[in-house]
Amino acid sequence: MAGGGPTVSTFRIGAGSGFAGDRFEPAEILAEHGDLDALVFECLAERTIGLAQQRAASSAGAGFDRLFLDRLTGVLPHLAPRTRVLTNAGAADPVGLARAVVDLLAAHPRGAGRRVAAVVGDDVTARVPSDARITGTDLTIGDLGDRLVSANAYIGAGAAMRALENGADVVITGRMGDAALFAAPIAVHHGWDDASPDEMAAPTLVGHLLECAGQLTGGYFADGDRKVVPGLATLGFPYADVAADGVAEFGKADGTGGLISRATVLEQLLYEIDDPGRYKTPDATLDLGDVRIDEVGPDRVRVSAASAQGRPEQLKVSVGVRDGFLAVGSIAYAGRGARERAELALRIVRERWDEVHGRDPGEVRADLQGYNSLRPWHEPHGEPAEVRARLSLRTFDRVAAALLHREVEALYTNGPAGGGGADLSLKETVGIVSTFIDRDRVEPRVEMVS
Repeated sequence: MAGGGPTVSTFRIGAGSGFAGDRFEPAEILAEHGDLDALVFECLAERTIGLAQQRAASSAGAGFDRLFLDRLTGVLPHLAPRTRVLTNAGAADPVGLARAVVDLLAAHPRGAGRRVAAVVGDDVTARVPSDARITGTDLTIGDLGDRLVSANAYIGAGAAMRALENGADVVITGRMGDAALFAAPIAVHHGWDDASPDEMAAPTLVGHLLECAGQLTGGYFADGDRKVVPGLATLGFPYADVAADGVAEFGKADGTGGLISRATVLEQLLYEIDDPGRYKTPDATLDLGDVRIDEVGPDRVRVSAASAQGRPEQLKVSVGVRDGFLAVGSIAYAGRGARERAELALRIVRERWDEVHGRDPGEVRADLQGYNSLRPWHEPHGEPAEVRARLSLRTFDRVAAALLHREVEALYTNGPAGGGGADLSLKETVGIVSTFIDRDRVEPRVEMVS
């Protein structure tokens, strides 16, 4: 189904997810039909690890992504004994997730004998200098004070490579570079040196193309107009056959939806790239100028000529920052005059915010939701079925957040007629900034958990 297995000289690696909320089925299809040497689940976005650190610190939940356990359960029945699994779903607690994976494997008939390792050391909260400049600002890390939640460096492939060399079948990491997660098993297979940017250029390029999973097979490419992609409802995820000379051919499982073409690969090649001549990753500074992209068959694209210009002396650090509270309150109005009553509700709250509470009404955002979108199906030009008046506030003042909730709820009987279904929510938010840290201040290491 995957269009032929890899040759002895190539290494086949598949993308099991491109973010924490990705679909399950494409990974299961790859595991069953892909004849994979490795399957990688990329699960961390910029804010994800900051939120995970916040959960762990507040005892509000695990510091890792529990959804990975479901992903692993889904692919285990189909994995070949040789297939290695890597993921950064360890987030703020790679060891915790690794232990949970050990328990899962012990209880699963296909889990016996698989060894699990955790890669730690990306957490540099205690190591990042207080005078480190926050990117794009005149502020330093020290200026954040007690707002600092987390600081995690984007580490390279080296520690994960050591884990694989030590016999790990499942490798759990935290904040690795996305491409590094894929580069590690490729480099180990071909005997490439993680200290050599030239040798790490090809696997890093492959990792960059695979890291967003369905984006490479047309999901983020499709616009339904000029760029038409077939079968988006059954989008398949990509794999790459990587040869010993670094040339890679990308494909997807036969029968799945989506598209791999020169255009989809080119878009992903330039995704999140500010300087194609100097794309900095932990393992290599890639020069994408000479990269060749050739269609060699239906849904089959060859990528070659990766090169590097050394590697950065500093690593990027993702810094989580307490960003106050987001309070949201909404109430619905239905039937004739729904829009007018919803608008009146918004005016009432903003007037009270100013004249009763003496606060700036500009700090409250007011929106109408549903106007022109929820009309009865049989009256396409009639009154909207429902309009929701929504007010939101970003603030560091919990008292102000509670006040907004009270004002919205009071509209039941103190505002326009017919209000109902009030919905209130309050959450503490985490913002993300970045800085850099000298490479020698970061010490990734491997913990064999089983």
